[in-house]
Amino acid sequence: MAIDILCVGKIKEKYWNQAISEYSKRLTRYCKLNIIEVQDEKTPDNAPPALEQQIKEKEGERLLKHIDQKALKFALAIDGKRFSSTSFADTIQDECTRGVSKLQFIIGGSLGLSDEVLKACERKISFSDMTFPHQMMRVILLEQIYRAHRIINGEPYHK
Repeated sequence: MAIDILCVGKIKEKYWNQAISEYSKRLTRYCKLNIIEVQDEKTPDNAPPALEQQIKEKEGERLLKHIDQKALKFALAIDGKRFSSTSFADTIQDECTRGVSKLQFIIGGSLGLSDEVLKACERKISFSDMTFPHQMMRVILLEQIYRAHRIINGEPYHK
């Protein structure tokens, strides 16, 4: 299975990059992982809603260029479906059984995802009602994908 993580912005902090690198390395035995970063837009403090919308649309256009129509696409969105780790693993396994060979997970920038990106995705997934920095979400998502593969393969993993 191939998995793409499409995300807005580059990770600057060394500690996030180390965590991303560690989970990416662990995932090499389970899937072909590809992390695609698109440029983020500078968002001024107290930006008016119209400017925020323009920023999301610009970032969305960049993400849409990397969307694979043959992949099953998951948008990370606060109003998405919540999964337990086991049900997330079951979903990935079920999609593999149905013949899906590529999954794409899309993480927006600080303002979230544009409507166009959300419409391009078949599923929305949420990890919490809370808001997390997109750098942290990348690590959380990678950890959950790794955990899902361990569950799918009947391998032990801490609970």
